[in-house]
Formats: sequence, structure tokens, C-alpha cells
Amino acid sequence: MSNNDYAFITHWRVQSTCQEISDILGNAPDLVRWWPSVYLAVDELEPGDDKGIGKVISLYTKGWLPYTLRWQFRVTQSNVPHGFALEAWGDFVGSGVWSFAQDGDWVNITYDWRIRADKPLLRRLSFIMKPIFAANHHWAMGKGEESLQLELRRRRGETAVSPPPPPTFKFLL
Repeated sequence: MSNNDYAFITHWRVQSTCQEISDILGNAPDLVRWWPSVYLAVDELEPGDDKGIGKVISLYTKGWLPYTLRWQFRVTQSNVPHGFALEAWGDFVGSGVWSFAQDGDWVNITYDWRIRADKPLLRRLSFIMKPIFAANHHWAMGKGEESLQLELRRRRGETAVSPPPPPTFKFLL
């Protein structure tokens, strides 16, 4: 693995159904509304087929570090409501797989994200900053789980919001 290659596996567990999670995460333009700490702008460039395969999304994102990323993805596989796979290009190049597994009233969500950081700043500094860039990703995914919990509560009309359990991460060098 080169200095600017990254592999992340994130696990979330939420009280929901696979269909509801598929509906939420499959609606990329809505990420700006419910995950605003990371997604600054999201545009659907191509709709894809009736399962979403071929859908192309353009994203403008950020983390807690002082830089932004512009990238796109195309849905390459769909297993609605159990997940989907994508290929990414732009400031990131690689692939991601979202998997949803029902466990009673809960959904176990796994995101396997394997990318190469091609943004010049990230590419040049990865050799020394890799742990900090990884921490930035973990922060973004932690915000994602927190935001997803809030979105699920909003959809249910719940007003009391308690903090979600801390996310678990596995960082592969």
C-alpha cells in the first residue's frame, strides 16, 4: 500500500430497518441536509437505472481539518435494501461498499472505503500526515453516525435527542 492509499472499515448500529437506511443513504443529494458537518454540496449528475446502478453523484465535502474535497462517485452495484457499491474519482480514487444487515430491531451498517488520496495536498503529505488524515476520516464518519441517528429520530417525530454510542473504526494501513 503506498503512502496515499487508505483503507477504512466503519461500523454503525442503529435502530431501524434496512429499507429505511437504504432510503436515507441512497438519497445522496439529501446528505447536505442531514449530514451537514461533512457534506457542503451534493448534486446528482446522472440518475442511473431503476436500481440506481450507474447513478453519478458530485460531492463537495470537508472534515475537521482545514481543507475541502471535490469528488464524484458512480453506483456500480445495488443490493437494495442491503447496500450498494460505488467507485470514486476526483480528490479520492477508489471504491466503497455500504452493507446493511437487519438484526432484530437494529441494523448493522458497514462501510468499507478503499481509496487513494489524489488531491495534491493529501498526496504530498500522506507520508507523514497519514494518521491525522485517518483521524479526519474517523471524525467525519462519527459525525455521520450521529447525524443518521438524528435523522432517524426526526423521521419518527421524536423530540428528545440523546447522544449516540461512540462509533467503532478499523483503520488498515
